[in-house]
Amino acid sequence: MADFFAFQFMRYALIAGLMVSVMCALISSFVVLKRLSFLGAGISHAAFGGVALGVLLGINPLYSALGFTWVLTMIIGYVSRKGHLSEDTAIGIAYVAAMALGTIFLGFARSYNFDVFGYLFGNILAVTETDLHITAALGAVVLAALGLFHKELVFLAFDEEMAQVVGLPVRFLYYMLLSVMALTVVIAIKVVGIVLVSALLVLPGATSLQLTKNIVPMVALSLVCGLASTLSGLYLSYTLDLASGATIVLTATVLFGVAMVVSPRRRQMS
Repeated sequence: MADFFAFQFMRYALIAGLMVSVMCALISSFVVLKRLSFLGAGISHAAFGGVALGVLLGINPLYSALGFTWVLTMIIGYVSRKGHLSEDTAIGIAYVAAMALGTIFLGFARSYNFDVFGYLFGNILAVTETDLHITAALGAVVLAALGLFHKELVFLAFDEEMAQVVGLPVRFLYYMLLSVMALTVVIAIKVVGIVLVSALLVLPGATSLQLTKNIVPMVALSLVCGLASTLSGLYLSYTLDLASGATIVLTATVLFGVAMVVSPRRRQMS
């Protein structure tokens, strides 16, 4: 265990992983309750276009991905809520278009930078001190938004129609939740990659939902699952020489499987 903390890159990876796991775990409950899992996958794939745009323009891909992903997420939300297209159709069209744009941007850049693979599949061991500062700053925004509107988001997640009846700003809350999801995805792609980040948005909440339906313990369990999967996954990847992002996600998947087996609802049905 001492060797695990002996290297600076491992300490940076651990700090980044813990920050990302906290953000993903806290928003995961709302993603699962509001049934936005497919949207999370769409947002993560759409981020590829933003990363590629950053490579083309020669700027930090995190900055370009943030703007690109947020705009595309707002378009998906607007189109689906206005009823012009079903949400899954809007998501499917948007993220394949973003992936195609990303491929074209990389073609114009004339360089298939190795770092692009890091964003696709995660490269937590390459996290720098600057990345930590960016993650902390953006993470503070995410936590502030979730903290300020926690009760309203819970109401929205459980019963949107009733929330509208009692006068809550449903439209604002919906778009704010999408914005927080987009921001969280962009933060997390450095850790687990575009391909796997949607799993961190879903698995902690899905795991806790197997054990409880009460929102407070659900969020708490989601946080525990997120932290446990990150710590265990990162340590296993170090000791077994495995891909860090994939190991973290597989650890979270194992926790979900265990939760399904011991779920009180499953025992009641059997």
